[in-house]
Amino acid sequence: MLSRVADSCFWLSRYIERAETNARILDVNMQLMLDFEDQTPLSMQQHWQPVLATLEDQELFGKFHDTVTPETVMDFVTFEKKNPHGIYSCIANARENARTVREQISSEMWEQINRTFLYLRDGRARVDFAESPIDFYRRLVDNLHGFQGTTDATMTHGEGWDFIQIGKYLERADSTSRVLDIKYHILLPSGEQVGGHVDITQWMAVLRSCSGLEAYLKTFVGHVTGWQVAEFLILHDEFPRSIRFCVDGLDSALHHVSGCEKNHFSNDAERLSGLLRSSLNYTTIASVFQTGLHQFLDKTQLHLIEIANAITQTYCQWMDEQDAA
Repeated sequence: MLSRVADSCFWLSRYIERAETNARILDVNMQLMLDFEDQTPLSMQQHWQPVLATLEDQELFGKFHDTVTPETVMDFVTFEKKNPHGIYSCIANARENARTVREQISSEMWEQINRTFLYLRDGRARVDFAESPIDFYRRLVDNLHGFQGTTDATMTHGEGWDFIQIGKYLERADSTSRVLDIKYHILLPSGEQVGGHVDITQWMAVLRSCSGLEAYLKTFVGHVTGWQVAEFLILHDEFPRSIRFCVDGLDSALHHVSGCEKNHFSNDAERLSGLLRSSLNYTTIASVFQTGLHQFLDKTQLHLIEIANAITQTYCQWMDEQDAA
């Protein structure tokens, strides 16, 4: 496969996954806000600041808005065209990458992403958002889920599809780690005890942000604790948004591209993904907390960045050649 095509499929998938994650986080935050009795400006700022921290957009946000409010955060993350990590930019970039590989993807995939982009661009999205932000975000998540389903059902499962899986699982693992890390370090208010009502509500919000509440409750039958939520989102081998599941899917797709046996490696991307997969397969949540949850998640995020860089070096050299020319 051409490096340009591999790169476009990879980033098309990452942008779709990133937009879906953003929409889900905003939806959950809106629902939590409805349950808050304290609606003061300070409490609203404390409630929405972690969203910007999760997306690492705090500095850029300050260039567009003076205060952190529900309205400013949602507008910045959803509609701001100059926010490269925002929903609009992610959908626009996904569409552009899809346009460059029209011959590789199915017409149904193109129609799905193009409809979503036009919906956001033409003003209909703002009308729906004004009527009901929660309904708007849920509709958007449904559309992006539809793209994933359409991809699986209509695209030939060859190398192009493999690179879409690589991008999806890499982005999803990174998103889950960031959502979990922000809860552990920022969301718990001072004075609130671990295991208290606010703490449990926020851990449930973390699960909802990863579409994992129902799956978690079926696994742990009604008990919500930070320890078990962390274990579920990091180490569960059957939940499709756990870090372990995503890294296993990423590693499998990389080996499918190269044809190398799974427990061996033929390039640096496979070597790094194999190292991370093995680490997650043989660690325990007790050892994670003994090391420190933040330290573990930070190390995992750095490892994912290394894998992404190795993928670019191995399969997407056309960009360097183009720059040199």
